[in-house]
Parts: sequence; structure tokens; C-alpha cells
Amino acid sequence: MNNIYRPINRFDIHVFVCENRRPDDHPRGCCAAKHSVEFREALKKKTKAAGLNAHVRVNTAGCLDACEYGPVMVIYPAGIWYGGVTIADIDEIIESHFKRGIPVQRLLIKDKRFSEEIHE
Repeated sequence: MNNIYRPINRFDIHVFVCENRRPDDHPRGCCAAKHSVEFREALKKKTKAAGLNAHVRVNTAGCLDACEYGPVMVIYPAGIWYGGVTIADIDEIIESHFKRGIPVQRLLIKDKRFSEEIHE
């Protein structure tokens, strides 16, 4: 018997949407107050309607420590960080990123802490 651990990639894309809630007066704000719960619910529903739910998993996340860019989502295994996402962005995310593998450039967090491509 072979005891080597071999992970199984159940999903091609794993999406985490921050739904952290902070007090209303917190200086960094929070994603939940910026409608991330509604965003995640709509993203999950539209992903399923597109027939992608066997390949794309959309999950709730706690604080992703990018509050000032919220609502925030991160996509693995690529490690793509989107900020300021809205329900109006969902169709473009599904068509470009989920179906064609092309990140939506205008939604990327433009901060070197979130991408090696940023050199600011």
C-alpha cells in the first residue's frame, strides 16, 4: 500500500469572497458593509446558472486583510485578487476569468502586496 498523500483538485477555481463585518466606525471599513454578502450570493447563483458549479466553487471568507479595497475576492489556485467588485461585474468575471481564464484587469487590486505584476 502506498502512503503518499496525493491531493485531488475537486475544483479548477476556488473563489473566496470576504464577508467580514467590522464596527461601522472602523477606519478601514469592511466588505460586508459594502454588500459582499449579496455579491457572493449572486456570484454563486450565476456561476451555477452558467453550468460551472462543478468546476468553480464560490465560498464565504472571513477577513482577507484588504478591507480598504472591498468588497474583495481572491481566486485560487491562481492567487488573483479583485477589489471593489459589484453585482454588475459578475457576468464579466464569469465570461472572462471563469470561462476563458483571463483575469478582469480593471478589477485587480493595484497594490504590490496582492500581485507580483504591480510595481508601484
